[in-house]
Amino acid sequence: MPIIQVSKLNKLYRTRIKEEGLKASFRALVKPVYKEVQAVKDISFTVEKGEILAFIGPNGAGKSTTIKMLTGILHPTSGEITVLGLDPIKKRQKLSYHIGTVFGQKSQLWFHLPPTDSFALLGAIYDIDKSTLKKRVDELTECFELGDFLKTPVRKLSLGQRIRCEIAASLIHTPDILFLDEPTIGLDVVIKQRIRELIIDMNRKEGTTIFLTSHDTGDVEKVCKRAIVIDQGQIILDHPVKKLKYDYLNKKIISVRFDLEQHLKAPSGVTIEKTGTMGARLSVDTRVCSIDEAMRWLIAKGGVADLTVQDPPLEEIISTIFTSQPEVV
Repeated sequence: MPIIQVSKLNKLYRTRIKEEGLKASFRALVKPVYKEVQAVKDISFTVEKGEILAFIGPNGAGKSTTIKMLTGILHPTSGEITVLGLDPIKKRQKLSYHIGTVFGQKSQLWFHLPPTDSFALLGAIYDIDKSTLKKRVDELTECFELGDFLKTPVRKLSLGQRIRCEIAASLIHTPDILFLDEPTIGLDVVIKQRIRELIIDMNRKEGTTIFLTSHDTGDVEKVCKRAIVIDQGQIILDHPVKKLKYDYLNKKIISVRFDLEQHLKAPSGVTIEKTGTMGARLSVDTRVCSIDEAMRWLIAKGGVADLTVQDPPLEEIISTIFTSQPEVV
């Protein structure tokens, strides 16, 4: 049985229309005018236990709204949701003992207290006895390498240190599902990679189901096996990450280095993106020119010292997905 089940889920907001001018403003005060905005439109999907799922799309696509409905923060307009067999709206308190959440822009740590005090308070909130809490904090401290700053006030931590503490805090009660909304936003490359490694390691060791939203394609590419793409409140794709690459961008990137000076003239289907006399970066449209043909052409030039073939960045693939889809209405 899936750990998350969503069927025909909708969320409709009513927003007040602001009118210009004194008379219009007075009229709006007496009899306000509203418009309806549908943030989520009739979406359905399931998530299996232990899965790491990316839920991706542009700003305003409905990602955060969906997470808030899955966790019971927002009430859906219509549709059905079960998370761990529970209705998030009717059983929100019970569900909270089995899920963890990390919102990249909002903190659950107390700003002027050290993380260890926040962990103690969260342990009390989740009714964890002291010996079990100590063991769990020790495990998370080792896993997330928190020892050097566990007793430092949160306000003095770097962003990377705080995010590691945020994720650890969300795991205090050993949840079955962890919802991560933009967990690596604003982090540098090294810290991002460390956070990704920790998420993968936690999933492998504890079997925690991960529901991730991110604008950073590196998070999706390095961490997730499956991706749901949402745009304008509707799901437009639900595929393994590898399939997104295979199906939606018929292009390969070839980097080549020569021992001899070369002046390349690309055949049909090959574009020279960057070149020098001793090397080049090429993109190959595999619908026009196969990789085999491109390799043969390069090798025939002579003096090939090194050659690599790579997939294009996932960011480019996602951009292609959006531009290739019909407009959602």
